[in-house]
Amino acid sequence: MPPRKINLLEAADRTITKVFDPHVAGDVNDAQAKVAKFGEIFDWHAHDNEDEAFLVLLGRIAIDFRDGPVELGEGDFIVVPRGVEHRPRSLSPEPVVLMFEPATTLNTGNARSDLTVTDLKRL
Repeated sequence: MPPRKINLLEAADRTITKVFDPHVAGDVNDAQAKVAKFGEIFDWHAHDNEDEAFLVLLGRIAIDFRDGPVELGEGDFIVVPRGVEHRPRSLSPEPVVLMFEPATTLNTGNARSDLTVTDLKRL
């Protein structure tokens, strides 16, 4: 059986119904490509053992760091190194973001809240 092709924007629009609810787009070795729609503000958190990469597919986001925010638009990419505290948020209505991280990465890292997702759905 050949690999399955996914249009990430169509799949996100069809499948993801709430913000900050990451869905797995695919597995790559011990990592995953995850897609989420971002909302107004997320929890401050860090990933003690994992780097986290963000690629904006649609819209605009900011990632707040303790020393200031970084704004990203469509096509912009950033890697947040392990241990760096950050807080993503939307700058446009429900932007769509592709994240690359180890499969074991919890979306809220070292913080637990109502936004923590432990049972990931797939696109």
